[in-house]
Amino acid sequence: MPWNNDDYPASFKNLEPSVRRKAIEIANALLREDYDESRAISIATTRAREYVHGDDNDRPGYEVKPRENDWVLMKAAGKKAIFTEDTKNGLLDKAKPYVNKQNGILTIYHEDGSLAETLYE
Repeated sequence: MPWNNDDYPASFKNLEPSVRRKAIEIANALLREDYDESRAISIATTRAREYVHGDDNDRPGYEVKPRENDWVLMKAAGKKAIFTEDTKNGLLDKAKPYVNKQNGILTIYHEDGSLAETLYE
């Protein structure tokens, strides 16, 4: 089923309108080429962002990681905390909207310091 500006995957909801329009266009093309729907959505989101904003290397990086007794959001390779919270989930509630507003990439770590996931939206 092709998507349009009124009917699109839930994961496109928080994309900027220009990125969303391009993602819909790309996803529909991928579906016509018999890509799996979930794969088409993922590829379309990445390609639409690159088309509208350029390469991800131009986007600021942010990290959510543990500190002694709390969790912090910092710019990648930064020294000052942007936000601090007692819990990881509490911090993520603040960090995700902030990083999206900055058009950044959010890297989230486990309590042991290992990489948990990277969010591009």
